[in-house]
Amino acid sequence: RTMSAECSSYLNADKVLVSGFSCPQMSGDARAVYCCGFQDVKYCCDDPHSFFPYEHSYMWWLSVGALVGLSIAAVVLFAFIITVCVLCYLFISTKPHSKLDTGLSLQ
Repeated sequence: RTMSAECSSYLNADKVLVSGFSCPQMSGDARAVYCCGFQDVKYCCDDPHSFFPYEHSYMWWLSVGALVGLSIAAVVLFAFIITVCVLCYLFISTKPHSKLDTGLSLQ
């Protein structure tokens, strides 16, 4: 007995009804026996944990949010590093320069 799964009909991102289908599909991989994807994008695959009960666009917004967060973190880190470098430079350049004592007396 071969395994199979049903991908129910759904509305895609363009709000067009896509009729349901069975996995594996005739034209696809025989190992792709699970219905995978999102509520608005479905396909057959071989991973039983690859169906997500929300829209694909939701995942896209999550990734945009992650990129924005990482960008802000990178800018803050860069500003911190620049600040430390500037402060170190100011500390070193404003330090009073004492004459080096070589231990030798010049005549």
